[in-house]
Amino acid sequence: MYYTYIIRCRDNSLYTGYTIDIKRRLREHTKGINSKYTRSRGFSKLEIYFVCKSKSDAMKLEYKIKQKSRYQKLNIIENPEDFIQKLKQEEDFIVLEFDKKVD
Repeated sequence: MYYTYIIRCRDNSLYTGYTIDIKRRLREHTKGINSKYTRSRGFSKLEIYFVCKSKSDAMKLEYKIKQKSRYQKLNIIENPEDFIQKLKQEEDFIVLEFDKKVD
């Protein structure tokens, strides 16, 4: 599985990335390693993550989210079902699931 995620930084900015191991990646963001952006702004919390079937899909989804405005990203966080429906209408894009927490 591959994950595309949005996290909130301590300065209230949003960061989008993708990974194969969401728990490891969140630990890295918390420690301030492997990301200049979150190292300088600090990690606050995971807002949402999407599970994709392939690395290619996760990267495409990351790119699509990064092209959005802050307002649009907040809308994705609040209404992920709407976002996924739009993706399905635009192209043959599969998001397996999404969640707002990590166990």
